[in-house]
Amino acid sequence: MFLVCSQIMELYFNLINFEWRHAQHALREDDLGEALVTLRRSVDHFTALNASWMSFRWMTPADFNAFRDDLGEASGFQSFLYRHLEFLLGFKDEALMRPHKNVAGDHYAQLQEAFIAPCLYDDVLAYLARHGYEVPDVVLQRDTSRTYDTNEHVEDMWVALYADTTHGDQLRDLAEVLTDIAEAFSDWRYRHVMAVRRAMGAKGGSGGSAGLAWLERSLARNAFPELWSARTRI
Repeated sequence: MFLVCSQIMELYFNLINFEWRHAQHALREDDLGEALVTLRRSVDHFTALNASWMSFRWMTPADFNAFRDDLGEASGFQSFLYRHLEFLLGFKDEALMRPHKNVAGDHYAQLQEAFIAPCLYDDVLAYLARHGYEVPDVVLQRDTSRTYDTNEHVEDMWVALYADTTHGDQLRDLAEVLTDIAEAFSDWRYRHVMAVRRAMGAKGGSGGSAGLAWLERSLARNAFPELWSARTRI
């Protein structure tokens, strides 16, 4: 069960990665309709991905302990596809590429490319800037190998976008589907935290990771942060 459900998740990570990269391409081509269809589809993929955690609810600490030693140094940190997903959401941490450095194949090279490339949010903000919204140059020209930091002027832009009725509903649809994605991703992280709590409590993670403590810190970070903070002002 543990291995099968983990592999199912890897397949969905790959699928969602593909969808988001396709959406980025559509945004760069100013094809908002195609980007919206693709992003909405990825939200539905998350419904299936997050449902994969249901099977883990059957695993007690005794069940996990019975095979945990067989995992050796294996860890969720070694998921190349999940790491790529985080990079696409703007969560960049160079240290998280180290477990992939000596893995056979081109995974490390692909992660390096994703690490320095614009995230999905970068392409959304660049699209909005091209279509009349005020996105500061410091954001448009930022170092995309760093985690995206909140900018008050981007928050102002989202407030203005929700108030603007001259561009139709598609841009608000874009804002809402990004919010759906952020929420779905947070749901995945929350279910991961709960599965770890149920199966191993606060023990250290396999492969030497901090386990639950690290996962709880990650859960506190939101993708597309100004979309959340702007809601206080809308």
